[in-house]
Amino acid sequence: MATLKSTAAKLLAKRSIKKDQSWISKPGATQLKVLQSLISDAKHTSFGKDHHFDEIHNFSDLKKHVPIRDYEALRPYLDRVVDGEADVVWPGRPAYFAKTSGTTSGAKFIPLSTASVSFQIKTGKSALFGYIVNAGNADFVNGKMIFLQGSPKLDDVNGVPTGRLSGISSNFTPSYLKKNRLPSWEANIIEDWEEKLDAIVQETVNEDLTLITGIPPWVQMYFERLLVVSGKQTIAEVFPNLALFITGGVAYEPYRARFEELLGKRVGILQTYATSEGFIAYQDQADSEDLLLALDHGIAYEFIPSDHFFDENPPRLSVADVELGVNYAVIMHTNAGLWGYSIGDTVTFVSLEPCRVRVTGRIKHFISAFGEHVIGSEVEHAMKLATKAFGGVVKEFTVAPQVLPDTGLPYHEWLIAFDAQPTDLAGYALALDKALCEKNSYYKDLIVGGVLRSCVVTPLATDAFIRYMKSIGKLGGQNKVPRLTNDRTIVDALSAFKA
Repeated sequence: MATLKSTAAKLLAKRSIKKDQSWISKPGATQLKVLQSLISDAKHTSFGKDHHFDEIHNFSDLKKHVPIRDYEALRPYLDRVVDGEADVVWPGRPAYFAKTSGTTSGAKFIPLSTASVSFQIKTGKSALFGYIVNAGNADFVNGKMIFLQGSPKLDDVNGVPTGRLSGISSNFTPSYLKKNRLPSWEANIIEDWEEKLDAIVQETVNEDLTLITGIPPWVQMYFERLLVVSGKQTIAEVFPNLALFITGGVAYEPYRARFEELLGKRVGILQTYATSEGFIAYQDQADSEDLLLALDHGIAYEFIPSDHFFDENPPRLSVADVELGVNYAVIMHTNAGLWGYSIGDTVTFVSLEPCRVRVTGRIKHFISAFGEHVIGSEVEHAMKLATKAFGGVVKEFTVAPQVLPDTGLPYHEWLIAFDAQPTDLAGYALALDKALCEKNSYYKDLIVGGVLRSCVVTPLATDAFIRYMKSIGKLGGQNKVPRLTNDRTIVDALSAFKA
C-alpha cells in the first residue's frame, strides 16, 4: 500500500515531467537560450573579456572566439581560480572545487558555482522523477537508501570547500531523505575503501534497503561482501524490498548478467551520465540504454565528430546540427566557467527530438594501433553477444593491442576477470571477433586482409581488477579501469593476476 510520502512523490514527479516537456521538445532553441544566458552572466569576467563575450550572440559567434580546450589548456585560468582570484571564468569565486585525478594533468580542481550545483541536483531530481512516472510507483522513498560514494568530509583550498563530487553532493541530500539515508557519516568518511566497505556492510546488512546508487564495479563488490556476511544466496534475501539501483560512471550493460545473478529478482535500473563538470544525461524510458540529454540545465553543448577531433580546425556542431549514428566528442560550456571544455567523452545520438544519446567511450580510450579505430561501445557490444552465445559471467575486462616478435600477426588481447568462465573459451574468443567485425568495418578489413589475427582471451583471477586498482591506490570511489587502451601499460600490469 502506498504511503503518504510515496503518493506525494508521484504527484511531484508528474508535475516535474510535464514541465520538462517545454525544453525537451525544442532542443535547438533551448540550447541557444542557455548559451546566451551563460555568455551574458560571464561577459565581465577575465575570460569573458579576453574572448570578446560582448560579440557572442549564437553558436556561430562562439566558434570564432572560444577555442576548444581540455583541462591542461584551461589551466592558466583555472590556476588563478584555485589561487583565490575572483571573476576569472565565472562571476565571484566557486562554491566548491570537485577534485578529480587526471591521467595527464595530475589532480584537477573543477570549479562548481552555486548555480552549477543547483542544476546538478535539479537534473538528478528529473532523472528520479522520470523513473517514478515510468515505473508507476515511488514506494522506495519509504525505505532506507544507500549511496556508495566519496567521503563527504571536505578539504579547504584557499577558502573553497573541496572534495569528490559524490562527497560534495552528499551534503545536499534533501531533508526528507536524510533520516532514511545510509551509511553513517562515520562510515562514509573512512578513506581506505575496503575498510569503508566492511563498515558499510555491517551498518546495512540488517536494514530495509530500498534504493542504492553507485558505480557498478563497487556496488558489485558491496553486494558480494553482503552475501558473505549475511550467509544469504541473493540480495533479494538480504533486501527483499530493494526496488531501484541508480547507476553511472561506466556502462551498465557489461555488468548486467552478474547483477541479475546477485540480485535474484527484478530491480529497477536507472542509468545516469553525470560528471564532475556537469550532469549531462539520464535514462528517461523504461528498459532503455538511451539517455536524455539535459539541455535546460546550465550547460551549452557542442559536438565534434570524433574522427575529426584532432584536426587543426574540426567541425563544431550544436544540437541543431548533429546527425544520428555519428560518434561525437562532447564539448561543454558551463555555468561554473568551463568554456569550450572537452571532457574526453564520446557519444552517439539515437534520437534528435527529443535529444537522446548513448555514451560510446573516451576520445583517448580506443585501439587504433593498426588503423582499426575500435571504441568502447563496440567492445562492450561484442562482449554482450559473446557472453549470450557461450555463457559465463564477466566481472571486469579491458582490451589492448599485442605485438609479439617472431610469433606471427599482431592481435587484440582481451583480459577478462570471470566470475564464471564460458563453456568454450576458444568459441567465446571467436564470437568476440565476429561481433567486432560486424560492428567495425576497419577491424573486419584488417582481419580479412591478414593484417590482424583473431583476438586472444586471457582469463584473469576473479579479483584481478580489484587487486590492480588497489596496487595503484585507486580502489573504490569514482575510479574505474578503461575498457580499452592503445598501449599495454594497464594490461601488462594486469597480466600479473592471471587465473
